[in-house]
Amino acid sequence: MTITSVLVANRGEIARRVFTTCRAEGIDTVAVFSDADANAPHVREADAAVRLPGNSSSETYLRGELVIAAAVQAGADAVHPGYGFLSENADFAQQVQNAGLTWIGPPVKAIELMGSKVESKKMMADAGVPVLTQLDPESVTENELPVLIKASAGGGGRGMRIVRNLEDLQSELEAAGREALSAFGDGTVFVERYIETGRHIEVQVMADRFGTVWTVGERECSIQRRHQKVVEEAPSPLVERIDGMREKLFHAAALATEAIGYEGAGTVEFLADEKGNFFFLEMNTRLQVEHPVTECTTGLDLVALQIRVAAGERLPAEQPATRGHSIEVRLYAEDPAQDWQPQSGAVHKFEIPGVQFEVLEKAGIRVDSGVETGSVVGTHYDPMLAKVISFAPTRDQAANLLAKALQKAIVHGLKTNRDLLVNVLRHPAFLTGDTDTAFFDTHGLDVLAQPIAQGRSEELSALAAALADAANNTAQARVNRGLPGGWRNLRSQPQRKTYNDITVEYSIGRSGLTSSVDGVELIEHTPTSVTLDDNGIRRIFQVRSYGSDVFVDSALGPVRLVRAARFTDPTDEVAAGSLLAPMPGSVIRIAAVQGDTVTAGQPILWLEAMKMEHTVTAPADGVLTELNVKQGQQVEVGQVLAVVTDRTVGEEQA
Repeated sequence: MTITSVLVANRGEIARRVFTTCRAEGIDTVAVFSDADANAPHVREADAAVRLPGNSSSETYLRGELVIAAAVQAGADAVHPGYGFLSENADFAQQVQNAGLTWIGPPVKAIELMGSKVESKKMMADAGVPVLTQLDPESVTENELPVLIKASAGGGGRGMRIVRNLEDLQSELEAAGREALSAFGDGTVFVERYIETGRHIEVQVMADRFGTVWTVGERECSIQRRHQKVVEEAPSPLVERIDGMREKLFHAAALATEAIGYEGAGTVEFLADEKGNFFFLEMNTRLQVEHPVTECTTGLDLVALQIRVAAGERLPAEQPATRGHSIEVRLYAEDPAQDWQPQSGAVHKFEIPGVQFEVLEKAGIRVDSGVETGSVVGTHYDPMLAKVISFAPTRDQAANLLAKALQKAIVHGLKTNRDLLVNVLRHPAFLTGDTDTAFFDTHGLDVLAQPIAQGRSEELSALAAALADAANNTAQARVNRGLPGGWRNLRSQPQRKTYNDITVEYSIGRSGLTSSVDGVELIEHTPTSVTLDDNGIRRIFQVRSYGSDVFVDSALGPVRLVRAARFTDPTDEVAAGSLLAPMPGSVIRIAAVQGDTVTAGQPILWLEAMKMEHTVTAPADGVLTELNVKQGQQVEVGQVLAVVTDRTVGEEQA
């Protein structure tokens, strides 16, 4: 069988990733896109693209009949599902084949068997693979806490909750079910014992229809937040340390693969302890988000292998050896200062040094991204901007390469988790391989999220921003354009600029720059670049402004500044106790009515955005004096949802 044209039933970086391999293989590409994605990079890069009317996933990428019709219309002869959306939907896989198209994925039966985490664990236990026991929610006792609620039909942290108090179990089951239904179309959840400090280890498998099964190395994905993977690497530091563990893992993964007659690329996931004991979690019957680290450590193009296996080709009898070390991090648009709320909006500038989507053959950086300069991140899909991957002969070198690439990356527009990623990669515990699932709890998420550039580095960046601003004003001036900004012939009051909570003062006279930052001399300044001598060390700062936002990039680290307004607009002020929408989204549930007495931390309403639920709580004890939204209403970021008035204020006024 020959595959000549592939439709990717997905979007963003995974669609671009599959297209890259297709081009290398001489295969035509077809994209599908929602209205929200009409200008997305994956649409422009495809040979043909078909619109799916609507914006939300349920209207577009989850409509299997529309995707198949698009493939037929565009003349594709195969469908690659990517990951997420319909990638593990057995009905969709069957419908693709019923339409006479090649399904670039495992057999329908294998998807069905692994589609339910509840049933798959029973099957794995029968096959001799170690599993964790499922618990009956009705009979969970205090002694069994904490427990973990998981969605049966999906992953990525959706529909997942840790429960430490019995009284919370029922409400968390309901919330997890709603989130699972929204993300996967199936609200089934189950409960199992929660292991506080496990290691998340997974084995990449590749199998053909002739019985050959490869176990192509393991990955460790233990560093997670909200049950979503943040850092992934191959090989696993834990497996490297424990003699014989790799052989046992590979044997269990092969048993799981053979038990269901699997074909194509898949991942068998395990939860392990520090002694090397491990338990089956699930099998993902698709390509994983973190597949690049396996590609870099094996030299394989896993997408190309998927296509060849789907076309009926045999795998070689001998699987490839592994080499070196690879680390991947997920760069998300999210605000650390606002409980890591997903961000939406324009990406003003996006540049990360490295190659795109290629299997690295030597030490370097790979970037798999769904956005580029000028892209807009909406509220309908996952807020991941890019996966940034390093490959090097050693783990330390891979970590250093990746941290430096992230530090030098130019990401203007949205707030991101970049500082967190760099700090993790440079943390002593990470560098020694001490990376269990409690990493953030152990070392402090707030501590790890601190800006890379602080103290003097931030002050220097603020001074550079002020000098660039002055140069810009001079360039636009109608008179005295030739004089440097802030220049005075006679001594005068210094110029003053405030960014965030940093105020810098400076003046430029015959003797050069005088500023509130000691030991600094000005070498050169333009509206976009400032060169300073900092106590004998010359540093270059690149400065870009977008409205009141100022981004300063240098070797000291990226700094995001907000230029303080000269005058405050009274209309911008909100009443004390106002609950503001942290992001655009939809109100899915309201738990209070106007006039209710509420307590600090009490849930008032829930928003759904980017496939997850977000709880909006009362900021203090008081009375809900305003409720400005209703269930089902769409809201914008910063919109006043409700107002809680402090009870003591009313008492004092009385």
